Parts: sequence; C-alpha cells; structure tokens
Amino acid sequence: MGLKDTFLIPRFLIYVGIFIFLLFMPKLLPTYQLMLMESGITFAIMGLGFNLLLRYTGLLSFGHGALFATGAYAVGMMGEYFPDLYRIEIVIPISLAASLIVSAIFGFICVRHTRIFFSILALALSMVLFALLVKLYNITGGSDGIHIDLPMMFGKSFEGMKRFEFLSGAYYYFLIGIFAACTIIMLVIVSSPFGKALQSIRDNEERAEMIGIRVRRYRWYAFVLSGLYTGLGGALWSFVNGHVSPEIAEWVFSGEIVYMTLLGGFMVFEGPIIGAILFTYLKLYAVSITQYWMFIIGATLIVLVLLLPEGITGGFVKLFAKLKRGEATGAV
Repeated sequence: MGLKDTFLIPRFLIYVGIFIFLLFMPKLLPTYQLMLMESGITFAIMGLGFNLLLRYTGLLSFGHGALFATGAYAVGMMGEYFPDLYRIEIVIPISLAASLIVSAIFGFICVRHTRIFFSILALALSMVLFALLVKLYNITGGSDGIHIDLPMMFGKSFEGMKRFEFLSGAYYYFLIGIFAACTIIMLVIVSSPFGKALQSIRDNEERAEMIGIRVRRYRWYAFVLSGLYTGLGGALWSFVNGHVSPEIAEWVFSGEIVYMTLLGGFMVFEGPIIGAILFTYLKLYAVSITQYWMFIIGATLIVLVLLLPEGITGGFVKLFAKLKRGEATGAV
C-alpha cells in the first residue's frame, strides 16, 4: 500500500467508530445535551459547505446566514401555508430547492469578484434578505418569526408528542444519517477533479484559466454547492430549534459561521465539524455565565488567532507532525 492508502484507512476507521458512537448517543446523554449535540451537527453540515468556499476555493463569505435562513424558512413556510405537504421527505427537498435558487442568484452576483469585494457583496445580499424577512410580516411573521411544528416522517405522525421526545427518537437517527451522507459526499467532492480544480483556482487563478478551467463558472458551482449544504443545515436545525426568526439571516450569525470554521480549523477537512459542535456548547455556557457573553466569544477568538491560527484540529495535526518527526529523528 502507498502512503495515500495508509492515510485513508485510519480515517475510514475513525469515521466508522464515530458513527457507531453517535448511534448510541441518545442512551449516553441527557435529553438537553442531546439536543445541543443535534444543533451542533446541523451547524457542522453548514460548516462543511462553508469551508468548500473558504478552504478549497479561497472565498470568504460574510453572508452565509442568509442561505441558512433560506432552508430554515422554507420549512417554516411549508408548515404554515401547506400543512398537507408538511412531511419531512417533502419538506427537505423543497428546502434544498429554495436554497439552490437563492444560492444560484447570490453566487451569480458574488463570484464576479474576489477577496474583500466578494465578502462585502455576500454580506450586502444577506442583509437584503434579512430586511425582506423582517418587512414581509404577513408572509414571514416579521421579527416574530415562524413556529416550527413537528413534521410527519415517512408516513408516521408525531402530533401531540413533545419535541424532546421527537428529537431523541426517530429524528435523531434521521439527522445522523443525513450528516454521515453529507460528510462522505463532501469528502468525495473535494477529492474529485472538480475539487482539485477549485484548489488550483484558489492557488493561482491565472494559471488555472490558462489550462482551460472556467474560473468564474467553477466558483459559481462551488457557491451553489456551499449554499445547498448551508440551506440543508438550516432546514434540519429548524426542527431542533422549534422556531425560526430573521436573526439567522443577519450579519452577526454569518460572523458566527466564520468563527465556527476558524475555531475548528479550516485547513483540516474535519475542522468545521469540530468547530461547529464546540461553538454550540461554548456559546451556551458563555450565555449562561454572563450577559457579556459576546466578550467571552471575542476573547476566545483573539486567543485562537494568536496561539492557534490553524484552529484546534490544525493545532493537533501540527503537534502530531512534530511528534512524528521527533520519533523519526530518534530512530535515526
């Protein structure tokens, strides 16, 4: 076996081990902690999509909250206006379709520019959607938002069931299955010729164009794929949260998405997953400790940038590489 194979086998085994562990999570965690974990997993799906742009395409978006809100509001509006179709096997594809449309429009506008211009355009478009969600009160519920009812799932009704019972039962295993599929699909995408093309665009746009890569089109494809993941995360999160409001489309939440990715480490594929779950718990406990919880979040970001610029997973990878070099030196 080559070096690549010896690297992939441990990663595969780790994935299988984590998946088996997640299957037993409802029996190991209290209900509230399990709900937090589910929220973190939905953010992790979003983080995978966000990092397709940040790491693999070299584009930093400050507007992904709008794409997250698109998926979440699609669920809410389906329950509000089309209760007969409010089944999870119908709602999720419709949320993906809504995310596809919005991300295709946003991406078509944004990918014409790079660097700070791309980031500001994404931010501006997200604030347009935020304003629409607030102002269109008769449709979106305005600043009050929309309550998310429990959906039917593959013919089974959960009417009258408490949300925590729903979340610790069938929905949890549905969410874990979606998360596993999303992780594998994204790993395939970034390892495919398409993913390599995105990385070549990130590294040197001019050279990528010279070898025949249509740079703007590939960036648009990456934006749309990123939007689909983010919208899916929003749709799945809405069932966990039980309510959607315009704040998730605001620039503050978009900044939190960036923070999650930096916390976990955007240079490692699994980094955004770790960062999303850790951020969920960090924010909760910061809010419970003090009303100045944003100070704690900001302070941790400063420490992170100064001491662990590669994020938590990047720091572990760096440490492991040093230990390996030390062992090799000792062996010699």
